Amino acid sequence: MTKIMLPIKVFLSVVLLVTLLPITSSATTLDRAYIQSFVKSYLEEKIPAPSNGKISIHVAKIDPRIIINPCEVPIEANIPENITRRNVNIKITCADSISWQMYLPVKIERTFAVVVAIETIEKGVILSKQNIGLEYIASNKIRGEKLTDITAVLGSRAEKRIGKGRTITRKNVCLVCKGDAITIIAKAQNFMIKTQGTALNSGNLNQQIKVKNTGSGRVIKSKISAINQVTINL
Repeated sequence: MTKIMLPIKVFLSVVLLVTLLPITSSATTLDRAYIQSFVKSYLEEKIPAPSNGKISIHVAKIDPRIIINPCEVPIEANIPENITRRNVNIKITCADSISWQMYLPVKIERTFAVVVAIETIEKGVILSKQNIGLEYIASNKIRGEKLTDITAVLGSRAEKRIGKGRTITRKNVCLVCKGDAITIIAKAQNFMIKTQGTALNSGNLNQQIKVKNTGSGRVIKSKISAINQVTINL
């Protein structure tokens, strides 16, 4: 019995010793890649993507000269109040008995699907699905009103040369362009009259412009209702 019990006691002693040893190394030591991944995942969870857009987060690499001490508790990230900025510093904190903190630069880029020229469009060229499309552009590179619907400008003409990759705005295209020969439609509840005229301003769908009636010579204000067409409600 004594010879049988001795190995069992030795085995139990070894198990107990291993159980009582403190867990260090992988459980408490943090490497740079882990912290960078933690910050990116945390921000992606906390910061929603903008409407009709995407968000991408680029975390700066931690200086290899920085010594990262172990942490017995989960690290925490602090998001600045002004998170709408493109460049922010994220505070990383270890609230251990021997606490530490560091700041990690992060670039937060918000991109939006906007209408762009997929090839160079010369002045006067009609916009079609062959020369315009949707691309995600960083918000800081979008100038003026951003258009997110291709159909809103199909059939319009370029008022000036638009380079490949440039965003399309209502300021550089026109559904009716200044000097165009247009159809003027005057309508009431029970009748409609069509006549010809000349556009004195450029504009896009539902915008009001001045036109000159070819027959009477009168200058009137009317609303653009289609390509080279304006409407007046009597």
